[in-house]
Amino acid sequence: METKRSKYLLTGLTVICILLIGITSIKDGVMEPLRTGVGYFLVPLQTGVNTVGNGIYTGLRDYSQLKTALEENEKLKEQVAQLTEENNRLQSGQFELSRLRELYQLDQDYMEYEKIGARIIAKDSGDWFQVFRVNKGSADGVEVDNNVIAGGGLVGIVTDVGANYATVRSIIDDSSRVSAMAMQSGDNCIVAGDLTMFEEGRLRITNITKDGDVKEGDPILTSNISSKFMPGILIGYAADITVDPERLTKSGYLIPVADFDHLQEVLIITGTKNTGDEEAGEEAGT
Repeated sequence: METKRSKYLLTGLTVICILLIGITSIKDGVMEPLRTGVGYFLVPLQTGVNTVGNGIYTGLRDYSQLKTALEENEKLKEQVAQLTEENNRLQSGQFELSRLRELYQLDQDYMEYEKIGARIIAKDSGDWFQVFRVNKGSADGVEVDNNVIAGGGLVGIVTDVGANYATVRSIIDDSSRVSAMAMQSGDNCIVAGDLTMFEEGRLRITNITKDGDVKEGDPILTSNISSKFMPGILIGYAADITVDPERLTKSGYLIPVADFDHLQEVLIITGTKNTGDEEAGEEAGT
């Protein structure tokens, strides 16, 4: 609106200037006083016209530059959004590649077992993956009691199977019991799930004999005597092993090797271990 008004003002002033210039161009003695007076009036008027004209031109130029800048800014925003999206895809791809490399290495570590890869598609409400569902089932050869591994070691065991899905109960679940042994000494123990304790990143180790040689940092593996878990799968590392008050057994804690906060892909060992009944109370929850 202001630009239109300025244009109208400039046009009016220009017309007046043209008329006054015409008067000053008349070579007549009678008109000499008028020409002189018009001259005094014309100079500042012409200056004003030039100023207004320059102002309008500058305003139009500034507006054009602003419009161009805004358009370029929108294009830059689109480019930034596109680059950000591409960067996120690349990072996601790198993380997935890293996870798949870990699974491949895990597959190589346990080459004696047949395995298939599966992706986690759902889990129970909660912070951790204590019970979750994967996208492979009986149609892929998955069975109840198949062992599940990821992140360097044991994750859990299959408890339910559909044609295209399977449910896994992890070793951190309160009902989980795993027959285990210390890798160095072969002494047996039980790894017990405990969600409350897992808030500190730990599980329980129980049923170590009084003379059992289980020390701080010892790798704890699935036991040869387990009826449900294949032997020799790394579970985690022993910590704070002490003699129980009755002084008949030892107990302590286990730091799991698998990351139960960020599970996404797992390997399912396609095969079950059927070696008879476990001792009373062992692996009852799995």
